[in-house]
Amino acid sequence: MTLSHYIILLDTLARFRLRAETRRYYLGYLWWILEPLLYVAVFYIVFEKLLNARQPEFLVSLMVGKLTFIWFSKSVTQAATSLELNKGLMAQLDIPKHLFPLSVLHEGLYRQSAVFAFLGVFLVVEGHTPNALWWWLLALFVIQYLLIVGVALIAALLVCVQRDFQVLVQLGMVFLLFMSGIFWDIRSIQDPVVQDWLLRLNPMAVLVDAYRQVLLWNEVPSASYLTWVLAEALALLALGALCYRRLHFWINERVITR
Repeated sequence: MTLSHYIILLDTLARFRLRAETRRYYLGYLWWILEPLLYVAVFYIVFEKLLNARQPEFLVSLMVGKLTFIWFSKSVTQAATSLELNKGLMAQLDIPKHLFPLSVLHEGLYRQSAVFAFLGVFLVVEGHTPNALWWWLLALFVIQYLLIVGVALIAALLVCVQRDFQVLVQLGMVFLLFMSGIFWDIRSIQDPVVQDWLLRLNPMAVLVDAYRQVLLWNEVPSASYLTWVLAEALALLALGALCYRRLHFWINERVITR
């Protein structure tokens, strides 16, 4: 399979998933925007209205954090079951197994493009006009996507090994939701050592903070932390590529005969 054929097949699978998903719901493509906004609304009501968080620009900060995090969490969670869900196709065609989680991520890339476009309009309405620092967003998008791909490949492989990992992946996303500063500011941690360790152990906390630095505070994000996240993402990608190449036939046998 040539690279052009691979890309066409990847995009075709992603588009099929998009059409199948939108046809299941009356509002169709509108759910790309409505679903993350409903998540934001729930957190806003709980923390701003009920708990009286009173953080400055809480809604804007929450929007940036949640709409960034949901790209990671939803993509990884859906990709984790992609091998199991495509066992019929795997039984008929001998194609690279990593194509299935990657097609899920490609679908998520389409959806997230619309979400980020909406976020940009929202920020402009709120008075956060684009400036030269927004070019940093290109680097943040690339780093986050590489991280998503690396984590998703490993998650799909683990679920293939044992389905129980699907539950652990979902619980892991809930844990990261509360540990990544989605509805609170990572800078509010007073102890610099604890803050440093949290950022080094949780790449999503780094990315959420970096998005806020660029979009809300007009600051240059920390190059050292972003380099650390990029290194983690590339390490996961290398591990995933090695595993899928070495376990190509084992994955096929494991999924089909289960």
